[in-house]
Amino acid sequence: MAKPVQIEVWNPKGKYRVVSTKPMPGTRWINLLIEQDCRVEICTQKKTILSVEDIIALIGDKCDGVIGQLTEDWGETLFAALSRAGGTAFSNMAVGYNNVDVNAANKYGVAVGNTPGVLTETTAELAASLSLAAARRIVEADEFMRAGLYDGWLPHLFVGNLLKGQTVGVIGAGRIGSAYARMMVEGFKMNLIYYDLYQATRLEKFVTGYGQFLKANGEQPVTWRRAATMDEVLQEADVISLHPVLDKTTYHLINKERLATMKKEAILVNCSRGPVIDEVALVEHLKQNPMFRVGLDVFEDERYMKPGLADMKNAIVVPHIASASKWTREGMATLAALNVLGKIKGYPVWGDPNRVEPFLNENAPPPAASPSIVNSKALGLPVSKL
Repeated sequence: MAKPVQIEVWNPKGKYRVVSTKPMPGTRWINLLIEQDCRVEICTQKKTILSVEDIIALIGDKCDGVIGQLTEDWGETLFAALSRAGGTAFSNMAVGYNNVDVNAANKYGVAVGNTPGVLTETTAELAASLSLAAARRIVEADEFMRAGLYDGWLPHLFVGNLLKGQTVGVIGAGRIGSAYARMMVEGFKMNLIYYDLYQATRLEKFVTGYGQFLKANGEQPVTWRRAATMDEVLQEADVISLHPVLDKTTYHLINKERLATMKKEAILVNCSRGPVIDEVALVEHLKQNPMFRVGLDVFEDERYMKPGLADMKNAIVVPHIASASKWTREGMATLAALNVLGKIKGYPVWGDPNRVEPFLNENAPPPAASPSIVNSKALGLPVSKL
């Protein structure tokens, strides 16, 4: 039997018991729950990833809903425990839900929430940051300086790549991929090549318009091209950012063979899902091609890196922080709380989970709806007409 876990309690006499498996940024999410008569219990256990047993102990005998994290294994065992406790709502504080067995949730009648619509620009900004840091070898230079190795200016010291006029490649031109592309095109006057199953019409219009603006001002216009295959992007682009969904068709999308087709001085960035890259093959490629660089926010076996990756000077690695801006993380906490609250109160589901601004406006009450429930159709939940 799991030991009791440490908790912090807000509004102890609240009618509905809502558990958060981790402290989350901001206090608005807490206040929104308290205002609707919820008792809020926040796990404060000094443990990065809670076990299934820990979460069962948190759920206890009576629990109306849980706000969880993508590091937790939400499957048959946990949804059964939540159902036994009378719970009908769970929400990840994340847009992804690879950690959730949605079929098990359906079996026990538990709504599964996620938090899209609030991560787009923040994630794209980190991808752009990794692109620039890799191109200009910023992390290497920082370590060099801190180690006291700088004796003075040298012509060849940390020479990197100029982005202006080069080609940026985007694989997966959805919301985040398109936002990243716009930043790189407008910020660094890069040409665009992209691959997506669907035409990114708005992105194409943006690049066309910006190219016309540059031409009108006497500058070289930027261009765009939609590639017929992903391999075209890999072969032609100088900087490539990955933004696909993760499924069986995109597992190890970047493997030994595809790495070999890329330019020797290319930059590869991944802020999507770790398993889209064969990390073992990547380490070997980095060893053999010292001017090839990568920027990684996610990893194949997160929280671990494959052997050798941490030793690579031509790799920049950060701990899954793509959404880690204050505004975004507080927004994610708010959306997750409102997903749970909406189901508890019997509210309908918001019609467009990517248009969440009304829920994030701190100067007005949020709509009486759950922002995003991924299994709403399976559970037959009504859709808001607001």
